[in-house]
Amino acid sequence: MRENGPVSLAAPNTDHGLIQVAAIVTMIIDHVGAVFFPRLTFLRVIGRIAFPLFCWGIAVGAARTRNFTRYALRLLALGIIAQPFYMLALNHTWNQLNVLATLLLGLLAIRGMQVRRYGSFVWAPAICLLVATAVTMDYGWQGVLLIILMYLARHTRGGLAALMVSFCLLWGTGSFAVFRGVSLNTGFLMLDQAINSHISRISLQFLAILALPLMMVRTDSGIRLPKWLSYAAYPGHLLILWLIKLLVRV
Repeated sequence: MRENGPVSLAAPNTDHGLIQVAAIVTMIIDHVGAVFFPRLTFLRVIGRIAFPLFCWGIAVGAARTRNFTRYALRLLALGIIAQPFYMLALNHTWNQLNVLATLLLGLLAIRGMQVRRYGSFVWAPAICLLVATAVTMDYGWQGVLLIILMYLARHTRGGLAALMVSFCLLWGTGSFAVFRGVSLNTGFLMLDQAINSHISRISLQFLAILALPLMMVRTDSGIRLPKWLSYAAYPGHLLILWLIKLLVRV
């Protein structure tokens, strides 16, 4: 995940493999919690890490891709493939689009900012934000806006950190669900109650800030996921969750 030319030491982390793995793993944990353990708050807390990492991947990927059309079509195709499984696994409907719609709109907004034709740096992001407002999708216009702002702040750690802190604070004071005390009869009771006791006044989405260290600390893990695996992760894990739901009849 690198743009052409030397990378500044002040730049945020662009270790694509590590960020991709972290995003996929935390996404799966989040969805496992949503489907099978909705009362286990700490699973949803871990899951807040995923979306900012996917947004960061789009922001940096848009700056380095050599074939924007292929990149956009890939997101579109994966979103279409994933939609039925998204509905079945997470109990959504056809008029509720999965997160790939949000990522695609963020990518299109960035492209308009890059080409700068006929004022596209203004109207392209505006149109994408309006679409995300008019159509129900995961994270909605807030998610599209986060991708746009990440693209603008991608060159410095300080800029990205300031963006994430301010954005998550605003996100956390919105109309998102607020944690309440949870009564559980599981082996995770003490852990979950401890988490709730510390964040009982914080919106769930504020905890997207937990993704920030992975974007700040520069790493060189050398991780390279096979392309087929990175493409299949989103629709594939939803399909598996749905099949398990059928077996256990959640």
